[in-house]
Amino acid sequence: MISRRALVAGLALGAAGIERARAQAYPTKPIKLIVPFAPGGPADVMARIVTQRMSPILGQAFVLENRPGAGGTIGARAAAQAEPDGYTLLMANTSTLVIGPAVYKNVDYDPEKNFAPIAAFGTTSNLLVVNPAVPAKTVMEFVALAKARPGTLSYSSPGLGTPPHLIGEMFKLRTGIDIVHVPYKGGGQAVSDVVAGQVQMTFENPSVSLPLVRSGQVRALASTSEQRNPEAPEIPTMIEAGVPDFVSVSFTGLAAPAGVAADIIARLNAAVNQSLESPEARAVLTKLAVEPKIGSPADFSAFLAKERDKWGAVVKAANIRIE
Repeated sequence: MISRRALVAGLALGAAGIERARAQAYPTKPIKLIVPFAPGGPADVMARIVTQRMSPILGQAFVLENRPGAGGTIGARAAAQAEPDGYTLLMANTSTLVIGPAVYKNVDYDPEKNFAPIAAFGTTSNLLVVNPAVPAKTVMEFVALAKARPGTLSYSSPGLGTPPHLIGEMFKLRTGIDIVHVPYKGGGQAVSDVVAGQVQMTFENPSVSLPLVRSGQVRALASTSEQRNPEAPEIPTMIEAGVPDFVSVSFTGLAAPAGVAADIIARLNAAVNQSLESPEARAVLTKLAVEPKIGSPADFSAFLAKERDKWGAVVKAANIRIE
């Protein structure tokens, strides 16, 4: 007679074999990608650029489903609750896996427990830009001006809990200045009011802000990147400009509901990396001021852990909470 232990072991091996077979066959049908932001926005554009190149690699189409709202947490919650079979994925970014869960009171998902990181697509930095009428040519001159006029200067953002909002709060914490946050309902108005002089400064993606800098509509004081932007090497980093420990990049990437087979995660990771190596994809990403990031799921997971630690500390220190 077969012992109970041998029977259990045999069943376990059989189940493992079935899972391996499923992973090897994956994908056998189209993959749904939940994009937790509106069509046409940066996250949506990034999703389309990468998945268009992943489709021929995997032999299946990607069906994008836009579910905007609450800083991306509505779409992320839907992805977290999906069947962990590899056929529903999340277009993840800084808002959904780092900032949103830290600032929103009820997101109904844990970014660490409910998601399996697959791969990062790339990172983007921001430029600190001011209206030309602001009498500050450097970051330290702006800091001195803000300290001389506490509570009178302001910075804009696309809304509460967005990356530019938190970057502004980190700027205040690192320099000890008192400037007023002015949240808008989108990035366009947040930038245009800096151009118009209604607000003194903002942090904005180089793809948007550099043309304004070149045309003289705003003045760039520094970049939030670790290294100088190759498209604007004359602009110092925040650290070079005198603000210690100030690096801020936003990321986009791919994540799956927790529980998806490791072999499927690895297959998706390889497809993302192969897509990012495409010269065509790199050319488009460069125009969007995105630095491609090729790495393993473990690399992405480690990056996320560091980002959560950094922004969690900013959220706590600035006492940011959104109902």
